[in-house]
Amino acid sequence: MRVTLKALRANKGMTQEEAAKAIGVSQYTWQNYERGKTFPDVPTIKKIEKSFNVAYNDIIFLTK
Repeated sequence: MRVTLKALRANKGMTQEEAAKAIGVSQYTWQNYERGKTFPDVPTIKKIEKSFNVAYNDIIFLTK
């Protein structure tokens, strides 16, 4: 099942600040990822996969 970053965060019951801290970025950076304004680099994607127990192919990064 494919999910957005916002859905991943919400499913874990996390705030944007908590999700950002879990992967080592600022809350502002996480907000930009959720809004599709910026895209995480490969090391950050790996942290997202590990922190949220999800595969890269199951994450929807750019939403419209």
